[in-house]
Amino acid sequence: MEFDLGKIEWLAMLRKSFRFFFILMVAGILSHPTKAFGGLEKDELVFGFIKLTDCVPLIIAKEKGFFEEGGLYVTLQPQANWKVLMDRVIGGELDGAHMLAAAPLGHTIGLLTEAHIVIPYVMSVNGAGITVSNEVWKKMKPHVPHENGKPAHPIKADALKPVVDELNGQGIPFKMAMTYPVGTHNYVERYWLAGGGIHPGLYTPTDSSGMTDAEVQLSVTPPPQMAATLESGTIHGFCVGDPWNQQCVFKGIGVPVTSSYYVNRGIPDKAFGVTQEWARRYPNTMIAVVKALIRAGKWLDEDNGKNRAEAAKLVSKSEYVGADYEVISQMMTGTFEYEKGDKRLEPDWNLFFRDDASYPYYSGAIWYLTQMRRWGQIAEPKTDEWYKETAQKVYQPDIWLKAARQLVAEGHLSESDIPQTDGYKPAGGDFIDGAVYDGQKPNDYLKQFKLGHTH
Repeated sequence: MEFDLGKIEWLAMLRKSFRFFFILMVAGILSHPTKAFGGLEKDELVFGFIKLTDCVPLIIAKEKGFFEEGGLYVTLQPQANWKVLMDRVIGGELDGAHMLAAAPLGHTIGLLTEAHIVIPYVMSVNGAGITVSNEVWKKMKPHVPHENGKPAHPIKADALKPVVDELNGQGIPFKMAMTYPVGTHNYVERYWLAGGGIHPGLYTPTDSSGMTDAEVQLSVTPPPQMAATLESGTIHGFCVGDPWNQQCVFKGIGVPVTSSYYVNRGIPDKAFGVTQEWARRYPNTMIAVVKALIRAGKWLDEDNGKNRAEAAKLVSKSEYVGADYEVISQMMTGTFEYEKGDKRLEPDWNLFFRDDASYPYYSGAIWYLTQMRRWGQIAEPKTDEWYKETAQKVYQPDIWLKAARQLVAEGHLSESDIPQTDGYKPAGGDFIDGAVYDGQKPNDYLKQFKLGHTH
């Protein structure tokens, strides 16, 4: 029998090559399990955030390894302001980002740079504070009801109105800041002011600043610059997320008077968003991201917030929010300081998972759309059906549900953690002005108001 030595050597080399590539394949499976068995379309991701404590689900998902367990390798990048952040998501420089819960709606309907943004996960509920300067607070305080020698909460804008009227009567415009024209803080601040009979101004086709008929002039300031802008005297107050309200107390330059917990309780504050095209191109990656974020939110809220102190240490790192740990830890562990020394228990100041906080309810989206219409950014009346269809384009509970059900199967969630809902919260009145909100009937809701467009 004759042997072809060349052929035998070739077969031996082939077997060695097969073993080598098999080892590489196994190593890849072990290091990227989701990619191997679920088909992650993209595993190296860059997410943006603004230096606010409610970006914490992203930080926890990274620092506690929830992203990596899902086969994701995530870089978190702080952004200078909300406009830069949104532009970079829309332009594809960022895969996704920590966003103001209203902003994707405003961009999708073209109020700013038009782009279809989707929200599969709510990062936080409540958490927007309203702070005024020490001088304004000194004038407000006599008009604030007191209990046991301390200001009674919630503090309504009725107490601010005499101060606004006094300054306007002297020809001095009363100025307040918010963070983005289609952002949470714009609408929370306007709602609070209007509830006290103070007109915050209207947007019109010829007034993109929103100051038509305004008794208070609202303008944009990036969150990390709020305290310095207040201290300089450029503004009399602002609405922003923390730690910047608490930083004013810590430095003795201002007094927080209320928050979205009292103004519009239960409405989403921040969300995680991506472009609709990104979600379409990377559906498995999208699910993996949401799974990691849900786990992060649960970790933050579980066992009465036992992990919040650890979270505060992580958030205070220079690469994240970079503010004083003392300030961040106080707020994140459920204590909020109003006047210096007036510390109150505020366990629901920020919610990340409890009470279905991370679920993207359509009713939360519709509330923001009603405020865009109320203050003239949406120039013409819309039908209830338009509000519902627009909310459904942007807020994506189906993605959240798919991710959550996988987490139940993996033992990270229980079935009871998944809300039984049609996407709408029941009608309720957790608003500072006593208005009743039903997300199924947005036009009826608008009819309740005295200031702004009522249909």
